Amino acid sequence: MKVVPAILAEKFDDCLKMLRQAESFTDYVQIDLMDGEFVPSRSFSGEEINRINASPDFEIHLMVKDPASLMARIRHPRLKKAIFHLESKVDPIDFIRRMEQRGIPAGLAVNPETELIQFREISKHVGTLLFLAVDPGHYGSPFRPEVLKKVKETRRLFPDKIISVDGGVSLENLKLFKEIGVDSVCVGSRIFLKGVPEENYRQFINKIKEWEAVETK
Repeated sequence: MKVVPAILAEKFDDCLKMLRQAESFTDYVQIDLMDGEFVPSRSFSGEEINRINASPDFEIHLMVKDPASLMARIRHPRLKKAIFHLESKVDPIDFIRRMEQRGIPAGLAVNPETELIQFREISKHVGTLLFLAVDPGHYGSPFRPEVLKKVKETRRLFPDKIISVDGGVSLENLKLFKEIGVDSVCVGSRIFLKGVPEENYRQFINKIKEWEAVETK
């Protein structure tokens, strides 16, 4: 299981600061973009992504009303994935196709309230499913454990998909995600908001390594 540092910032300078902190311990991060409409919070403008000059590759989590319009204005060589919400103003198949034409895989974000029947069909067309285990748009929102059941069922139905969980991930509940087949967890506030980000990140990595060492014995 991988740990992906998640960057949520209102100002672009804060995003850059966290990206440069992340350079010392990872080569891949998630950047959240919010428009103040799809979710209450607002991040820096999406076009500023084009000015990123830090080394980690990144995926974008598009918590925005019109992801297709925003993505048309974003061009960056380190952008590796665009994750959109089914509830946004988007034609899912068209968005996935447009991203494929640009060589950018599309992923689908699943809100805590979104039922499996709502995203089951479109899931066949994406490689990644990102389950939000908190209400989207805020660092430090409370964990919603009921999401685990939905993740477990989705893993059973789609054994070959990349399944990620975003939000509410802690050292205390980390093993729950591993046990139900999650491929990666996105961790934001518990890496960046307190203490030293690199040390916080290493705590998560070391936990996973401990379990893997036991499994291989």
